[in-house]
Amino acid sequence: MKDSHVADDVTRAAVELFARQGYANTSVQQIVEAAGVTKGAMYHYFESKDDLLFGIYERLLTLQKAHLDDIIGRGGTVDEVLRAVCVDVLETSIDSMEEGAVFFRSLNMLSAPRHQEVTRRRRAYHDEFAELVSRGQAEGLYRTDIPVAMLVAHFFSDVHYLSHWYSPEGPEDKTLVAEQLTDLFLTSLRRTDAAT
Repeated sequence: MKDSHVADDVTRAAVELFARQGYANTSVQQIVEAAGVTKGAMYHYFESKDDLLFGIYERLLTLQKAHLDDIIGRGGTVDEVLRAVCVDVLETSIDSMEEGAVFFRSLNMLSAPRHQEVTRRRRAYHDEFAELVSRGQAEGLYRTDIPVAMLVAHFFSDVHYLSHWYSPEGPEDKTLVAEQLTDLFLTSLRRTDAAT
């Protein structure tokens, strides 16, 4: 029977080590020692260090995509749905901020197939997000003078930059930060001549 905690322990140890000393400077031996497991146990769950790095981000991608699908599935006005999606991606990114920071710093070290898979999955998420913005434009709610791709990039730059300035020990909790960044984004989207 597989010990389901081994993969979690290895992942947690890898995130901490990658964050502290970098992906390239962290050995598999250091990871297994920090996790308190053998190399054999680690390799039972992860084929390589590359597989481990991919797994760190895959968990976040999978979680955020499941939440996106759930929020869209519940329905509502495009503004309500987009607001809920924005708040969710910000909160889940804050919850996994160390993992996200490790991943973005180490993305270029992934093997080409893994890098392509991450790009494909991120693009699929961004495409669904962009479709919500396009729906809002079609309904006359959101501005059309700026391309959708630029609007989407604007929002996600805030998401990806969180690890540079946000601290859970700071004065704002994650929900407040998520709501405030969402409000800023949605305000920037709205047509100035549209009723609010």
